[in-house]
Amino acid sequence: MRHSAHAAALLAALAVLAPQSVQAQFAKSEDAIKYRQGAFTVMAAHFGRIGAMVNGRVPYDAKAAAENAAVVAAVSRLPLSAFGPGTDTGRDHRAKPEVWRDAAKFQAAGDRMAEAAARLPAAAGDPAALKTAFGAVAASCKGCHDDFRKD
Repeated sequence: MRHSAHAAALLAALAVLAPQSVQAQFAKSEDAIKYRQGAFTVMAAHFGRIGAMVNGRVPYDAKAAAENAAVVAAVSRLPLSAFGPGTDTGRDHRAKPEVWRDAAKFQAAGDRMAEAAARLPAAAGDPAALKTAFGAVAASCKGCHDDFRKD
């Protein structure tokens, strides 16, 4: 448990620091695309583990729920910083042009998702609360996918 708490604290610190500095570190647009795709992949894997619990596909495990919720909450802020100007080309991706045409709306959608994800760790100890928090994150993800993701 101590290792999980330390890892969650580190991820949270990175999530706070990364958005300010990430855009500057991309030498090429494809680097930004790979970064955001990687962050989404990590977030989806851990969110899927929570989903398996709340949907009854695997037994509820409070420790696993807390660990996965901490990762989702920490990583949820990372991908947004990699959607800067000029990061719409250079590598295949599923982002619609609206991400860059309506950046303020996209940022607001990403903020809503990150705010919902931030509530997951507190809900992880109670299956009913986790299911509610999971639903809020899923709805925010769907809203963003509907407006800003191809396919």
